[in-house]
Amino acid sequence: MQFPDSLSGCLELLESRHATQIQLGLERVSRVRDALGVRSDAVVITVGGTNGKGSTCAMLEAILLAAGYRVGCYTSPHLLRYNERVRIDGREVEDRILVDAFRAVEEARGHTSLTYFEQGTLAAWWVFCREPLDVVILEVGLGGRLDAVNAIDPDCAIVTGIAMDHMDWLGDTREKIGLEKAGIFRAGRPAICADPMAPATLVDHARAIGAELKLVGQDFGHSGDRTQWAWWSKGGVRRGGLAYPALRGANQLLNASAVLMALETLRQRIPVSMQAVRQGLMLVELPGRFQVLPGKPSVVLDVAHNPQAAGVLSENLSNMGFFPETWAVLGMLADKDVEGVVRLIEDRVDHWMLVSLPGARGLSAERLAERLRSVGVRGDIQLFAEPVEGYEAARQSAGEGDRIVAFGSFLTVADVLAAARAARH
Repeated sequence: MQFPDSLSGCLELLESRHATQIQLGLERVSRVRDALGVRSDAVVITVGGTNGKGSTCAMLEAILLAAGYRVGCYTSPHLLRYNERVRIDGREVEDRILVDAFRAVEEARGHTSLTYFEQGTLAAWWVFCREPLDVVILEVGLGGRLDAVNAIDPDCAIVTGIAMDHMDWLGDTREKIGLEKAGIFRAGRPAICADPMAPATLVDHARAIGAELKLVGQDFGHSGDRTQWAWWSKGGVRRGGLAYPALRGANQLLNASAVLMALETLRQRIPVSMQAVRQGLMLVELPGRFQVLPGKPSVVLDVAHNPQAAGVLSENLSNMGFFPETWAVLGMLADKDVEGVVRLIEDRVDHWMLVSLPGARGLSAERLAERLRSVGVRGDIQLFAEPVEGYEAARQSAGEGDRIVAFGSFLTVADVLAAARAARH
């Protein structure tokens, strides 16, 4: 069978070929990685965790670019275009290069079966290895220990917040999940954890393998007031007078602190000036993470899809000021803790615009309504066939001073973001 010449054709083929979306394990990925026969001299930073991975990668990328380094960055999932997942020097890689990469992986894999994510991870690595990059940033997809990204050895690993998500795959306690996340740590190399309550399993594993563990609150941390913040590390290093990251939300200081700790541990190989740190934090952008669109009514986009992220979103909404009414456009996947998410944010919401999501994992608006009612939500609930319908209905009903919040899934936010952009052009 001829391999497609277009990126859309490649992605359709990969989506249709593998029976399961998720298949954890490194043996197959490592075999194909070796068969690709490519390597890179770049410093590799791997970022795992339940929440905050995307923000951490974005801050690392922005700071390192401001410092003048050539940077490759691989993240997932994407919102509007697959190309968002693979960037070089802050720019999305072109279709033709991604097609060449997928073709190279296809030739290298032989009869080895790969999932969509595994094939995409190896394709990104192939792209990065063909460029003279200084740093490669890799975001873990699911878990850590058995995720495809972990087939590539990092020089430094960061684990952000650890919360209850993907429990069917990673375990039903923070201790079990923490151990899976710790699988990206390496012996003798920096291992950064930005969770203020790091599970003992993560700490024990890092120490057992001899990783250079750095814990927030113990080995590094932050302080600040309304105008600026400061970062410190146990070795006596202090960075003061920092502007808050351009990414909104108080939780971003935890992510930024982990970024600075990682850069401090790598300073011999990739020194970064304080000017680059300041510039990167001021310029960093990441769509869909407490993103507030211009205009009225206010529109907030957030990919929050588990209780920890919903709690952060709720806190951020409370810090926005007064809005007469808040309209929530909510769509979620069936395997998520819908009840846990709703409990943490229902006090901020006056109207629920529940939307159906497609695919085998997508939850219908009707079933979503049942789960909301099971936790006592009795307010205004309306049902829609897709996110755009719910968003348009919210825009028509909301007053100019009101607020619309679209959240619950990357799919929900992607559709609303696309609709909002289309309306502006």
